[in-house]
Formats: sequence, C-alpha cells, structure tokens
Amino acid sequence: MFGKSKSSDYSQVSLDEFSDDSSHGENDFVNNSVRTQQELMKKQDQGLDLLSASVARLGERAMGISEELGQQNNMLDAMETDLDVAGEELDLVTRKTNELIQSAGGKKNCMLIIQRVCRRSSSGVLFETLL
Repeated sequence: MFGKSKSSDYSQVSLDEFSDDSSHGENDFVNNSVRTQQELMKKQDQGLDLLSASVARLGERAMGISEELGQQNNMLDAMETDLDVAGEELDLVTRKTNELIQSAGGKKNCMLIIQRVCRRSSSGVLFETLL
C-alpha cells in the first residue's frame, strides 16, 4: 500500500469546484471590500491632487509677494537716502539763514528789511514768496 507508487492519474483540483454557497458570499464580500477601498483611494488621490494644486498656487503667490516686498524695500531704502540728503540740505539752509539774520543785526532788523522790501514791491508778491 505504501510501497511503490504507481504512476499517478491525479490532477490538481480547483477550489471553485468544491465551493459552497457561503464561500461565494465571502468572495462577494471580499470583492466589494476591495472595490470600496479602491474607490476610497481614488477619492483620496483626487483630494491630494487638488491639495497639491492649491499648494502650488499658494507657493506662486508667496513668491510674488516676496518679490513685491523686495522691490518695496529697495524703494524705501532709496527714499531714506533721499530724505537724509534733503535733511542735510535743509540743515545747511537753516544755518545759512541764521547766519544771515545774525549778520543783519538779529530778527528785529531782518523783519524791518523784509518789510521795507515789501513796501517797495507794488503788489507784495515778494513778501508772499519770502513767507
């Protein structure tokens, strides 16, 4: 019986041939579960694609804002330099004006000179421009 084996006439049998109705139900459940998981993964992929596109747009806007801020910083630096130069020039004019007032005998004499010049002007335009 366990000795020599004869040539076998056996063949592999498919499990589907011996399945009962309950295994078909299990296969349907498994197939439905796999299908549901695939649909969920597809929806997640679509959501991730939308999120990726939104992040890309946000990145582009951030780069645009960064460039704009860089340009505005350069403009502010240039304006600061111009204001410094204008402040220095104003200080120089103020010093020269004070020297002129002192050399003319003080504020009282300076006002008298301005007043006489204005009287000589027929329209008073000179006085308006001095103020």
